[in-house]
Amino acid sequence: MYRPALALSLFAFLAVLPACQVPTSPSQAATLPAADPEIRMVEAEGEGGKYWPRWRGPSGQGVVEGSGYVDRWSSTQNVIWKVPVPGRGHSSPIVWEDRIFLTTAYDDGKRAAILCFDRNDGRKLWETAAPSAAAPERIYRKNSHASATPSTDGKRVYAYLGNQGLLAVDMAGRIVWHQSLGPMKNYHGTAGSPLLYKDRIILYQDQGSFRSAEGAFIAAYDSKTGRQLWRTEREASVGWGTPVAVRVGNRDEIIVNGQRRIYAYDPGTGKALWWVSGSTFEVIPTPVVGDGLVFCSSGRAGPTLAIRPGGKGDVSQTHLKWSVSKGSPFVPSPLVHDGILYTINDMVSVASAFRASSGELLWQGRLGEAQREGFSASPLLVDGKVFFTNDSGQTFVVKAGNEFELLHVNELAETTLASPALVDGRWYFRTEDHLVAIGG
Repeated sequence: MYRPALALSLFAFLAVLPACQVPTSPSQAATLPAADPEIRMVEAEGEGGKYWPRWRGPSGQGVVEGSGYVDRWSSTQNVIWKVPVPGRGHSSPIVWEDRIFLTTAYDDGKRAAILCFDRNDGRKLWETAAPSAAAPERIYRKNSHASATPSTDGKRVYAYLGNQGLLAVDMAGRIVWHQSLGPMKNYHGTAGSPLLYKDRIILYQDQGSFRSAEGAFIAAYDSKTGRQLWRTEREASVGWGTPVAVRVGNRDEIIVNGQRRIYAYDPGTGKALWWVSGSTFEVIPTPVVGDGLVFCSSGRAGPTLAIRPGGKGDVSQTHLKWSVSKGSPFVPSPLVHDGILYTINDMVSVASAFRASSGELLWQGRLGEAQREGFSASPLLVDGKVFFTNDSGQTFVVKAGNEFELLHVNELAETTLASPALVDGRWYFRTEDHLVAIGG
């Protein structure tokens, strides 16, 4: 748990105030083509749409379809079962049929594994470790050696384990393939989750020294064999983000919210399609899509950029619709739904809502005690409510809409850095030590 510094109140005032600045006005915004193509996130299809097969769920952006999910709980209220999780990790759980998968690490990262639990009662069914003897990467005290959330297609589970490589196992835990990616040199460790796109796994790892990139890349691997399909070098030394697939008309783009620039890549070849400058040095939040725009928030209370995807080359002057200069989240990803963009500034515990089409600030509200890096989990929208969970295990339930209304606060009473998974009316939380099922 992190304690606020003595000077936090002054820091909070300075950090939140810029978020209230008027973003780029419509008259100042880039002049965009009159006939824009349809733009949407490439979501999980078929059976995957019924479960929680990847980071931020089937929608890829934390928006939950359906109803029947309780909005109140505590360490005892509405807890269906609670089981210990061995090792240490901050990856979020994923769900397929009656199984829950997550990753963990032992011995300070010398061994990393995929775990499988029965979601009916929480029993651990199996555990499979990566067949690697690689030295663990150095990590930040808040990070872990198992922070990347795995993905599944119902045939295999895919997990990025930093220096322990990229691992694929079948649904019974048998190793299908393992790809060593070499030593990672990101000074806070690894954390970005792999993206399952069609027949390939796409991930990126920015790394190098504090001043320059060294070995940074984005790459695609065949989901059946692990064979590398393409690899593109990147000029970014720091980053812990997750790529997303966005459909722009009849073209798909892999978008990376990275250091200094947001890039779009061709998923078939890895070629850079376009880029927009304006992000900051350390970037973690995953992009979200809505109102024909891609929203990218930049680390350590940096800017939030609203970008029209598509185009070719440097489109910084033509495809940036609006931006807010400061006050964005450092770790949690934004959320967009029904024309509103929601963010949580985890440096001061302040949530904000913006008009997605224009960047107009609708409201701001403090969520609990102001703490530096107090939120890690990304928000979720369920049944007309936005759920923000902080590192202390408090979940703030806010009514979705144009005005700030804090409905109530739930207390898990355990350190919670991972985002939950939601399937069939149940919440699945991974805390520091447990996996918890919550439902009516």
